Amino acid sequence: MKKIIYILLIISVLSCKKEKKTHQDLPMDKPSAIHVKYAKGFEVKQFKGYKKLTINTPYPKAEKPLEYLLLEDKSILAYTDFHNVKIIEIPIQKIVVTSTTHIPMLELLNEEQSLVGFPNTKYISSIKTRKLIDKNKVKELGKEQSINTELLLELRPNLVVGFSMNSNNKMFTNIEKSGIPVILNGDWLEKTPLGRAEWIKFFGVLYGKEKKADRIFKTIEKAYLEAKKIALKAKNKPKILSGATYKDKWNLPAGESYGAQFLKDANVNYPWQKTGETGSLSLSFESVYDKAKDADYWLSPSFFSSYKQLKDANQHYTQFDAFKNKKIYNFVNKKGKTGGVLYYELAPTQPHIVLKDIIKVVHPELLKDYVPVYLEELK
Repeated sequence: MKKIIYILLIISVLSCKKEKKTHQDLPMDKPSAIHVKYAKGFEVKQFKGYKKLTINTPYPKAEKPLEYLLLEDKSILAYTDFHNVKIIEIPIQKIVVTSTTHIPMLELLNEEQSLVGFPNTKYISSIKTRKLIDKNKVKELGKEQSINTELLLELRPNLVVGFSMNSNNKMFTNIEKSGIPVILNGDWLEKTPLGRAEWIKFFGVLYGKEKKADRIFKTIEKAYLEAKKIALKAKNKPKILSGATYKDKWNLPAGESYGAQFLKDANVNYPWQKTGETGSLSLSFESVYDKAKDADYWLSPSFFSSYKQLKDANQHYTQFDAFKNKKIYNFVNKKGKTGGVLYYELAPTQPHIVLKDIIKVVHPELLKDYVPVYLEELK
């Protein structure tokens, strides 16, 4: 009798193993958990008990996307095979992010309290998160490319949100080997301001706050599109110069880049708007001078904050009309109390404010009572 019971038990176990499905076999509840309208770098699909997050472009020139399964219901592990798939339990309780651009997204979702560590905390300028740093609730983790892994292990975050320039990132690989999941965030590779801001939905998924993230983004989108409509009322299109030289090459936004999209939506004449490249163009000083000597405005001249700095760096800068007429403006002058540039941290979630800043400078008649938040004339 005992032998028969033992055999039946073995058969039962084997049959259970045969019934165990792979995650691809599970039926989807919806075609997509969230609607992504502008961002090209990520997508999310909803399954029973989990979501599949795909980072389409985790780093420049990535040959394939990275996939993560965000587990909502632990019980599905009993009958679903997730072999060789990166699993992250959600909602996230403790997180480490590695870019200041992630900070305002956490704050907008009211999840800044979940932040337990950050590399180079001095660059964080947001008042809410700085208070947490001052109370030692957010630990200093060193530099973003050499995080203090020992301290990270002590913090035991549920997730590290990182960014990388290529596929060969030993630091993040070692962090994953220690048992802490890592997601590579590619928001900085988006080509449009609204595309970058829409990554708040990525964080919304991690915290189970998809609806809140969607509402926040719709508010941002509406404000941006309203500013864009205002710019279309301009009666003229001033010529715009951007960038500055670095190692004998002038770097400025390519026509299909994030920065060029702002200029396009501000309704200006940007001489390099029709170049098909993304990212930055690296040009000779002479070619830039030929096209933009007579530019009405010079926006974002690298890190220069004064006319004297420009002149001292290169006497030839003084030959541009924008220099002669004192029409040079930059975003990087405003800094937090520990030296972080406010624009780099906060602006990705405020593209509507950046656009209005530009419109106020180049079409002052359209926003008479508006005071720019980030864009200031050089001193």
